[in-house]
Formats: sequence, C-alpha cells, structure tokens
Amino acid sequence: MREPVALRQTAIIGDRTRLPMVVAMLSKRYRADAPTIIKANVPVNFLLDGLIELDPSAPAIFLHCELRDYLLAILRSDGHRAWLRTLTTRLAQYLGDLSGSSDARRVAALWLAQTRAFASAVDTMPRARVIETEAFFAAPAPIIERAAQHLGICSTKATIDATINGGLLATYSKDSTIPFDNDARLARRAALEVVLAPEIAEAQELVDQAGGKAAANRLAEARLAM
Repeated sequence: MREPVALRQTAIIGDRTRLPMVVAMLSKRYRADAPTIIKANVPVNFLLDGLIELDPSAPAIFLHCELRDYLLAILRSDGHRAWLRTLTTRLAQYLGDLSGSSDARRVAALWLAQTRAFASAVDTMPRARVIETEAFFAAPAPIIERAAQHLGICSTKATIDATINGGLLATYSKDSTIPFDNDARLARRAALEVVLAPEIAEAQELVDQAGGKAAANRLAEARLAM
C-alpha cells in the first residue's frame, strides 16, 4: 500500500488514539500467502515510536539519505522547496516553529528528526534494517533481493531482472513518460552540488552542532546485509 492517507493524516493531526484503528485497517491481508507491505511517507516517521509499540517484532526497512543527498533531492527546484516549507510548517509540533527559517535550516531539522527516529527504531526493532539511497541506486538488484527476503516476499531472479530492466528505474518517478536513469540523476546531482554549496554547508553546520552524526552512524551499522 503506497502512502495511505489515513496514516499520514494521523501523523499530521497528532492524534495517536486513532493509530491502533488505522494500523488494523491497513494491515489486512489481501493474499493469504503474502504480507501487506505499507510504504509510508515523511510525516509517518514521526509516529514510529507509536507504530513500534503496536508490533515491535514486525520486519521493517528504513530508506535513509545522507544529509547531502537529502539536500540535493529537496532543494533542487522551487516546487520541492514549496513542499518543504508546507510540510515543515505542518510538522511544527514535532520540529518546532521554523517560520522565517531558511530552506537549508528546514531541511536540516527535517533530516535530523527523521534520522534520530530511524536510529531509535533500529535499536528497538530487532527486525529493522536500513537501505541507504545511493547504495541502492548504484546496485539495485542485490538490495531488492535482500529486501524481498527480509519482508517475506517471494521474488525470483527473473522478477528482479524485469524490475531493474523495465521502465521503473529508467523514467522519472513522477512522470513515466520522461526518461531518467541513474546516470541522468548523477549528472543533475553534480550540477546541483555547485549551485547549492552554500546551503549544503549551512545545513551541515547545523546538524553537526546538534550532534546528528551519532544517529547517522547508528543507521550505517544497521544497513541491509548484502
């Protein structure tokens, strides 16, 4: 289930009394021989402690970006920056009041809060693992194979090859008519690093001052074994 609205709304509203009901609704099995896998979005990361309480033994995978990668992904366009400002405003109960803050500061706060939540989760959930985004893009096939095993999905080499060689990793995620592969992503990233260098430095300084390195190191220890 991709980014179920009920779970996102629960995080935005902050009413945790509804969390058990929402999770029960989303956890229905649609096939008796396969698990229901929920792909959450950013706000749900702020409910992690509540979700863990409901089922600490559940298998989970956390997709994590290093700070620089997160900055390059979010600050790359006016549309993404607008999303950032709207989201961090809606998440003020978790992040604090960031009104008037720079986009770099908003990204730093959002990244740090999620990274700490992930680090806490892997300490609590024995079946939690981490995928680092750049490692996935560089070599998706073995990571998909191990992720499927971890989540209890029956996946053959032919299925994985079809996924890798199909359109999913060769087109833009928001518009499948636009060609966009990892080489194109890396080229865009290289160009953005020059343009965004001052904001990257600002965000990095803020995270370093807040002691964010320890949480990131903990996630590195829990990466999905290859």
